[in-house]
Order: sequence, then structure tokens, then C-alpha cells
Amino acid sequence: MTINEVQNQIIEEFSMFEDWMDKYNYLIELGRQCPIIDEKDKKESNLIKGCQSKVWVSTELKDGKMFIKADSDAVITKGIVTLLLRVFNNQSPDDVYNSDLYFVEEIGLSTHLSPTRSNGLVAMIKQIKLYALAYTIKPTNN
Repeated sequence: MTINEVQNQIIEEFSMFEDWMDKYNYLIELGRQCPIIDEKDKKESNLIKGCQSKVWVSTELKDGKMFIKADSDAVITKGIVTLLLRVFNNQSPDDVYNSDLYFVEEIGLSTHLSPTRSNGLVAMIKQIKLYALAYTIKPTNN
């Protein structure tokens, strides 16, 4: 699936909920499905700066595609990062870096998150895109 196809799928899933409490509950449920980062990768260099919660993100490049794992100590944040992983995982670094994440606005995340969570979301997106940029500059196969 392309990044936009995944975003459209997420928008459709969230459109089933009329109430934001239901959407928050869905985010919590999504967080339970998050591909957990290895304990060895819960290190300072993988910690996202700018998040109120602790969020760790690790990436690797395999066969020209990015594979991302993450974890957070906050349930809502974990759900948010899970959405980002769905959008960005198994995509090329170029596609990740150049993507327009319209789903954030479409599902209402930008207006329903607290300012600190919104800042954290921006920081997570920025960091993942920086990883993608680094892979385009110096590709590695780990």
C-alpha cells in the first residue's frame, strides 16, 4: 500500500466514530498493537525530543524500505505513534520524506490533542522524516 492509501484507510476507520472519546479509546487500542521497540533500543539516541511522554523510535533500512519500531510510556501517545508506523513502515525513504500527512488533520488529531501532545506528534513526524532523509543521503542495509 502507498502512504496515501494507508492514510485513506485510517481516515475511513476514524470516520466510524462520532465521539472523540471513542476515537481516544481507539487510539489506546491501536497502541496495544504497536510493534514494540527492543529494550536495547530504548536509549537516549532513540528518544524523541519535544515529547512530553517518553517516545523511542528505531528504524532500519531493508531492501530499500524503512522499517520502524517504537514505544511510549503513555497510552494515547503509543496509539499516535502506531498510526505513524502504519503510514511509514515498509515505504521508501524518499516516499516517507516527501509525504504529506493529511490524515492528521482529516481525523481531527490536530484539533483534539493537547498542545503538548501536538508538539510531540510534530516531533515524531520530524524525527521519522529525518531518519528517511539520512537513508536517502547514505543508504545502509543492516
